[in-house]
Amino acid sequence: MKTLIRFSLITLVIFSCTAAAEVSDAGEGGFTTTNELTINAARDVVWKSAIDDIGDWWHSDHTISGDAGRLSISAVRQGCFCEDFGAGAGAVHLTVTMVNPGVVIRLTGGLGPLGLMGVNGNMTWEFEDTEGGTRVRFTYAVGGYRPGGLDTIAEPVDNVIGEALARLRAYIETGDPENADLG
Repeated sequence: MKTLIRFSLITLVIFSCTAAAEVSDAGEGGFTTTNELTINAARDVVWKSAIDDIGDWWHSDHTISGDAGRLSISAVRQGCFCEDFGAGAGAVHLTVTMVNPGVVIRLTGGLGPLGLMGVNGNMTWEFEDTEGGTRVRFTYAVGGYRPGGLDTIAEPVDNVIGEALARLRAYIETGDPENADLG
C-alpha cells in the first residue's frame, strides 16, 4: 500500500510539471488526449522499440515500483502491459484488446492512478510510414466517474502520455530517453 501511495503522489506531482500536449476534448464524464509525432526510423524499428523496449524508454517515475525496467507489454490479444514486482507480485496497468503488429495496438484500462478511480479507457498506439520515418499517434480516451469530474485531470494525463511519446522518440533517435524534447 505504501508503494501504491508513493506512486500516486509522484505521478500527480509529475502530471503538473510536464509540458502540455493536446487534450482533444474533456468533460466531467471523460476526456480524450491525442499526441502525435514523427520518429526518424523505420516502422518495424519503432514498433519493436515501443513494445519490446518499454522498460528502456518509459519514465520510472510513472511506475509503481520506481523502476521502468520492470515493465513489459505482451502484444497479443488479452496480453498485458504489466509491471513485475518480483516474488509473484505485480500489477496489470492495461490489457491488450486489439493488436495488428507493426500497425496498431489498443490497450484498455486505467493507466497509473486512473486505475484507482471508477474509470476505464482505451489507449491506442498507431504506427504509420511517413516521409522522414514513422508517424506515431498515442490516443487515450477515458470515461467514468471521479469526484470533481474527469476534465480536471485531462491535462496532467495528457502531459504524461506526451512525455512518454517524446521519450520513445529520443530513445530511438539518440539512444537516451532523457534527451526527450518536452517543449
